[in-house]
Amino acid sequence: MAVKIMIPTPLRQYVGKKDQVEVEAKTVAEALSKLASEYSELRRHLYNQEGKLRSFVNIYLGDEDIRFLQKEQTPLNENDVLSIVPSIAGGTALRRVVASGRDMACPYERAKRKWPQQL
Repeated sequence: MAVKIMIPTPLRQYVGKKDQVEVEAKTVAEALSKLASEYSELRRHLYNQEGKLRSFVNIYLGDEDIRFLQKEQTPLNENDVLSIVPSIAGGTALRRVVASGRDMACPYERAKRKWPQQL
């Protein structure tokens, strides 16, 4: 069955600058394996040396994180949409903005300042 895999901007250079790729697969593992086989340069960005999905690569089936479903063995249906969402590290720049008093922090940080005893 055909499923669509949404490719994030940082990884598009490894899939011919496409924003989505369609593969035939029955599980998330099969879909990602086919994607990595078709675009070999992408493999090292998705999998570690042991062949496991990298910890900072998050995969969503629709709006659901596959870690809370059946992980890579999550079954797929026709026309399902998978999204690859790499984690973003850091946070020190955000903390400097917050410390400067500018209200550009994430909603949680703003809420923490307004209602610290409840969070």
